[in-house]
Amino acid sequence: MTVLIVGGSGYLGTELARQGSSAGRDTAATFHSRPGEVAGVPWHRLDLRDPAGLHEVLDAVDPRAVINASSGDADWAVTAEGGMRLARATADRGIRLVHVSTDAVFSGRRDAYDETCLPDPVTPYGAAKAAAETAVRLLCTDAIVARTSLILGDGRSGHERQVRDLVAGTRRGVLFTDDVRCPVHVCDLAAALWELTRSDTTGVLHLAGTEAVTRHELGTLIARRDGLDASRLASGRRADTDLPGGLRIVLDGGASRRRLTTRLRGVTEFLTP
Repeated sequence: MTVLIVGGSGYLGTELARQGSSAGRDTAATFHSRPGEVAGVPWHRLDLRDPAGLHEVLDAVDPRAVINASSGDADWAVTAEGGMRLARATADRGIRLVHVSTDAVFSGRRDAYDETCLPDPVTPYGAAKAAAETAVRLLCTDAIVARTSLILGDGRSGHERQVRDLVAGTRRGVLFTDDVRCPVHVCDLAAALWELTRSDTTGVLHLAGTEAVTRHELGTLIARRDGLDASRLASGRRADTDLPGGLRIVLDGGASRRRLTTRLRGVTEFLTP
C-alpha cells in the first residue's frame, strides 16, 4: 500500500515521511520548492494549482492513499482550489484521502467545537480551508477530514523558534494572553494520521492536544523546557490589536480520541522537562 504525502517537505509532512520511512512503509512525498531530506522516500514536484501536474504525480506513484498535509496559507488557488482538485482526483481514482484541516475554520464564538460543528471561518485562511473541507466531504465519501491546532514539539516548529527569538531579543513582539488553542505534538499528530490512513475510519475528526492554553502560556512552557528565561517573553492582548481571527478556539476531540489507539498528549505533558 503506497501512501503519497502531499506537502511532504513541510513541518508536518516531514514527520509523516519520517515515520513512514522508519516503519518500512511504501511512502512517497511531494514538494513545491525543494524536496525534503527524509531518506528512502521518493520526492515529486507538485503545484496543486496545476491539474496536469497533479495527474502526472498520481500516475507515477499510483498510491492507495493520499495524506494532504499541504498548507498554502491564505492562497485560495492553492489551499481551497488545490484541495478541491485533489479531492476530485482521488475520488475519480478510488484513492483514500486523509485531508488535514485546521481549527481556523471556526470563529471562536463557541466555548468549544466538537466534530459535529460546521465551519464558520472569519479569516481568508480559514475560509480557504473550510472550502477544501467541503469539497472533500462531498466528493470523497470514504475520506477523513482531520482538523488540528498548533503543531509543535520537536524544537523545529515556527512557534518554538519564535519563542527562542523573543527571549534572545532577535525578534520583537508579544505573546497573547487571550488567544487560546489546543497545541498538539507533531509526532503524535503524524502517528494518528498514519493510523487513520491504514484504517477504515471516515468522517471528521479533531486531532488536537487535550489542553487549551494561551499563546503566552505556551511560550512560557517552551522557554522553561529549553532552559530559557520565560520572564523575557512580553505579553499582550490580541483583542487590543486589529489582527483577524477568533480568540478562543478549543477543539473538543473526545469522540475522535475514542476512535484512536494513538494518544494525543496535552501540551503541559509533552513540554514539561
